[in-house]
Amino acid sequence: MQDYTTIIGVIDMRQRGISHNDCRSRYGIGNSTISLIMNRFKESGKDLEALKQMSAEEVETLIYPPENIRRKDDSVMPDYQAVYDRLFQPGSKANLFYLWLKYKKECPSGYQYTQYCHYFKAFVEKNYGSDAVSMVVERIPGEKVYIDWVGDRPELLMDRQTGEIKKVHFFVTTVGVSNLIYAEAFEDEKLPNFIAGTVHALEYYGAVPKYLIPDNLKTAITRHTKDELVVNSAYQDLENFYDVIILPPPPRKPKGKPTVEKYVQFLETHLLEDLKEKIYYSIEDINRDVRKKIAVINSDKKTKDSLSKMESFLRYDKPQMKPLAGESFTLCDYKYFARVPNNYHLLYDDHYYSVLYTYYNQPAIIKATIAEIRICDRNNKLICSHRRSYKDFPKYITKPEHMKPEHQYYKEVNSKDGEYYRCWASFIGPYTKNFIERILMSSEHEEQAYNSCNGILHMCKDQSKLLIEEIAKTCIDSNVCRYSYFKRLLKEQLERPLSVDKASLPDHENLRGKEEYR
Repeated sequence: MQDYTTIIGVIDMRQRGISHNDCRSRYGIGNSTISLIMNRFKESGKDLEALKQMSAEEVETLIYPPENIRRKDDSVMPDYQAVYDRLFQPGSKANLFYLWLKYKKECPSGYQYTQYCHYFKAFVEKNYGSDAVSMVVERIPGEKVYIDWVGDRPELLMDRQTGEIKKVHFFVTTVGVSNLIYAEAFEDEKLPNFIAGTVHALEYYGAVPKYLIPDNLKTAITRHTKDELVVNSAYQDLENFYDVIILPPPPRKPKGKPTVEKYVQFLETHLLEDLKEKIYYSIEDINRDVRKKIAVINSDKKTKDSLSKMESFLRYDKPQMKPLAGESFTLCDYKYFARVPNNYHLLYDDHYYSVLYTYYNQPAIIKATIAEIRICDRNNKLICSHRRSYKDFPKYITKPEHMKPEHQYYKEVNSKDGEYYRCWASFIGPYTKNFIERILMSSEHEEQAYNSCNGILHMCKDQSKLLIEEIAKTCIDSNVCRYSYFKRLLKEQLERPLSVDKASLPDHENLRGKEEYR
């Protein structure tokens, strides 16, 4: 059973004409799983936009109905020792797919091919060790941009105040068949710098590839196994903005991206060794020298008649790449919350921003830009956004619609004053205003009567102004100006029609406004 992100991603990629092979690589699933998702999506009669409006649980249930989910004990584990012996038997022409077909004939409810291969490989690694084999990779112009950090972190940056010399981290990318290099210095390898480096690299190339291939870094990849790949929220945003696919190489396998590994080693010698000859006082100064040295590397030719990296890029890679979007990617600071607290506010930069109270105890992600705070759920779907606050107070930034109904009522009561309730009552009529005035004056402190005033005026909603005025007049004449008495009279008069003496009431045609004051 696949999760929401995989289901939506597979459907989106297939509708854009992306191959089964790329879908398999992107999400680490087999062809049968891709076909199952697409078949059940078509059977549902819904479109992709409709699915995106549904909750994660609804989408997962739509594709994997509970009655169709197989229990783990329903599948018979193959005899992998017999499988291994058959494969390596002298003269044997059998392969895994052939042996899986035989297994499925004997156990129709058994594992699908992807799981069958996964468990076989685990069996081989456990009992016979892994094979150290490498694969020849035929590169396609402009198809991939490889991303990595340089392993060497030289001490180049001096703090002007303390005199401390800090280590500097170098971000590196190469592209396509030209191996055009982009490099940039940062103070650390945290996620915001990794995102910034990727954005700056694409702006340097002036074009977008089909794939981004980051190293298997904790900053970029939340989880990556041979069967499952979960790209974190930040890289999902990059995918959506640039219309690219993130395809990290297999973990602990540098040969999956030999070009960037090769040039990381090259830069450790031809870039970093030159930079080590100086001490810098700002990252900007370092990057100024980095740009000059990278420009020289990219323009150098191996022979007189060969092409430089830049010339090769312009001739072969860039024409096959997509143009950059007209606007720049907005860099965000990402902050993950394992669960929303019971006050449904998330802390960022000494301020607390509200989220809908129903998300209590669920994971959430804050994406903070200079001007905005965006809050997303575990599936990277936007829940809400706030204008970012830089003022000392208020500390809590709350949208009323995020609050529980009883909390909204409490907030409303405590945010109003006596003048607000007098003004609201005056829109109904003079008797109602007089009645509210008497309630406010009946308490030692006016604030103690706000709750009663709020309750009375809310009861008046959708009621005839003449009726409310008559009840208010009765309360005043009886000298019983209390919430409970007003409520009882209103209930009685709603249950039995009351003959109102209109002559004793003021002319309501001259009242200010026809709508109740809110």
